[in-house]
Amino acid sequence: MTPTAIAKFNGVKVFSATMAQEREGLGDKVTNWIRQNPQAKIIETVVTQSSDEAFHCIAITLFFLDEAAPKA
Repeated sequence: MTPTAIAKFNGVKVFSATMAQEREGLGDKVTNWIRQNPQAKIIETVVTQSSDEAFHCIAITLFFLDEAAPKA
């Protein structure tokens, strides 16, 4: 990163689940994390789904700017 570049995000949090019951509660986990981390300004959210013959996995990835983090 150049000295004049501004970081768009400085943190990443990944939530994932494979089992059906875990997948159903994934949104609540994400919401709870956001509420518990008010200093984290969500910059982008990526939802990824993958599966094979037996398992289905969903991942929610949050890219955030932690406004409480020390500046470099």
